[in-house]
Amino acid sequence: MASKFLKLGPARLLAQRTKFNQVTPLRQASAAAHSVREALLNYPPTQVTQIEGGLRVATEDTRSPTATIGLWIDAGSRCENDENNGVAHFLEHMAFKGTSSRSQTDLELEVENLGAHLNAYTSREQTVFYAKCLSKDVPKAIEILADIVKNSKLGENEIERERGVILREMQEVETNLQEVVFDHLHSCAFQGTPLGRTILGPTENIKKISREDLANYVKAYYVPGRMVLAGAGGVDHSEIVKEAQKHFGGIKPDYDAEHELPGPCRFTGSMIRARDDALPLAHVAIAVEGCGWSNSDNIPLMVANTIVGAWDRSQGSGANNASYLARACSREGYAHSFQSFNTCYKDTGLWGIYFVTDRLHVDDMSLASVYEWIRLATSATEAEVARAKNLLKTNMLLQLDGTTPICEDIGRQFLCYNRRVPIHELEARLDRVTAKDVQEVLMKYVYDRCPAVAAVGPVEGMTDYNRLRSNFYWLRY
Repeated sequence: MASKFLKLGPARLLAQRTKFNQVTPLRQASAAAHSVREALLNYPPTQVTQIEGGLRVATEDTRSPTATIGLWIDAGSRCENDENNGVAHFLEHMAFKGTSSRSQTDLELEVENLGAHLNAYTSREQTVFYAKCLSKDVPKAIEILADIVKNSKLGENEIERERGVILREMQEVETNLQEVVFDHLHSCAFQGTPLGRTILGPTENIKKISREDLANYVKAYYVPGRMVLAGAGGVDHSEIVKEAQKHFGGIKPDYDAEHELPGPCRFTGSMIRARDDALPLAHVAIAVEGCGWSNSDNIPLMVANTIVGAWDRSQGSGANNASYLARACSREGYAHSFQSFNTCYKDTGLWGIYFVTDRLHVDDMSLASVYEWIRLATSATEAEVARAKNLLKTNMLLQLDGTTPICEDIGRQFLCYNRRVPIHELEARLDRVTAKDVQEVLMKYVYDRCPAVAAVGPVEGMTDYNRLRSNFYWLRY
């Protein structure tokens, strides 16, 4: 969108600029920032209770007429091996197919009669089952979730039916090139380690996963010590603790040491190309090894990631975008779109960029992206750091708009940090980040580091890996 100043004459433009330089608006901005800080401090507290058996109950009461309640389980595809890769996602599909006390039809009718919604998802490190319902129905939702997690029937007929569903889902995922690229990126960045495997698993595994495989995974990882029961909205903490004691208190808390998460996943700089000239556009991801959730470097890396930004040419704002890379793409036509990312796991991560471009600009966009990273590592400015911090604060608050995102934030943070980090603490940590911090963290993680690269489509013009690697440092004479 064009600046409103472009529509003003010289005299009005000067008057407008003078107006913005007066002291009063600055005082108003300072007062606004102070009021925002006070609002963050007055956010509802997260109440936490650990019940017998090790299950943690964490809730935030926002006095809403609705609520989201869910079980966050510290287990995902990272807990699998080559033989059972895909079992965690398979279990997610089996969750709503009936329990020892409810048939699939009974379960669906009961949820519909409550006016509630059940959902689940699986990631590389977590499995989640959650329900959205009216506040008065939270105890019933907890009982249903507990029944699903503890007593899934895992019937042979249902397993065979879901096997076909998952195979069709895998075919659909293969048409989503962004998903394909990120699976390739993980496979080459963490090759030979659990993080290098896909969440859905290979086709041959899906065809042979048995009821015994599913039951063994549940027995090993669906234990209270790995779970967080999170709630947000119109929730009563003491009532949820009481329900948790009722449904999870008698479960054995221990699990075998052999079922602990595997050790650190080794990062390997490498490149994978899946050339397909029939595709109209090239999809490319370039990343270096990032840091884990609890690492203090994560905040400056988030700021650096926000500075690089995201852009799509359909937005039409490239020429006036604050991101250097967005302006370059708009001016030179390097890409159709790009987005930077900072993906974190317990002990490692991926920090990089994903972009879509035509075959003639694959090399240009790759080198332009790396050039921008090294520019930030050597000369990030306070102005762009301040802009990124403001944008992060805005996004942080927008992402917590609703009971479900708040519930998800609670569950994820307890699995990642063993606590809920208050919003005002996150804001304070962001405020402390300076341009020097951004430069130092990029010098540590990006400068002169080996990247992992995944490219799909017409990528014959993709630069040689060694040439790309040589751009990760600048020689100064």
